[in-house]
Amino acid sequence: MSRMRTPRRPDVTTLELIGGAEALELELHSYDKRWASSYLEHQRRISDAVTTGKISIEHIGSTSVPGLAAKPIIDILVTVDDITAEEDYLDALLDAGYELRVREPRHRLVRTPTRDVHVHLFEHDDPAVHEYLLLRDHLRSDATDRALYEDTKRRLLSKRWDDMNDYADAKTDVIMAIKERARAARGR
Repeated sequence: MSRMRTPRRPDVTTLELIGGAEALELELHSYDKRWASSYLEHQRRISDAVTTGKISIEHIGSTSVPGLAAKPIIDILVTVDDITAEEDYLDALLDAGYELRVREPRHRLVRTPTRDVHVHLFEHDDPAVHEYLLLRDHLRSDATDRALYEDTKRRLLSKRWDDMNDYADAKTDVIMAIKERARAARGR
């Protein structure tokens, strides 16, 4: 059950993309068991850094799905008590070596300077948290949708993208269809 809470201050109302759009050359790599180890290293780093409030940390994205080819970027989901209370988590993450990349309503993103780890921050009860975990868990258990997702990524990565966000947006329809099947499978 979600509890009503009052944020410490109003959240941002627009997207702030620190550094602007970035053209990236991306390629898929076969699943690498070292991705799980890298996640665990960053899980410890984040847990050691953020000591104010309750947090939870999950490995999400393609590198969290054994057998799925992925861009070699570890995506981590961190939930915090209050996204507007950046003093509870952001300075600690910056001090731990991460850089702020995105500040937008209900979401912050920090990453490593080498851009091989992206840490997505949301509040505990944000609906996006459930959506990330729904997709991850379904792809871990459904070989057909895992293959569909990989094929889609391979097709899209054969194009040049001026911004990684545009590539992510291009996957939306397939991701939505997979999540609908995941919901249906959970309803059985």
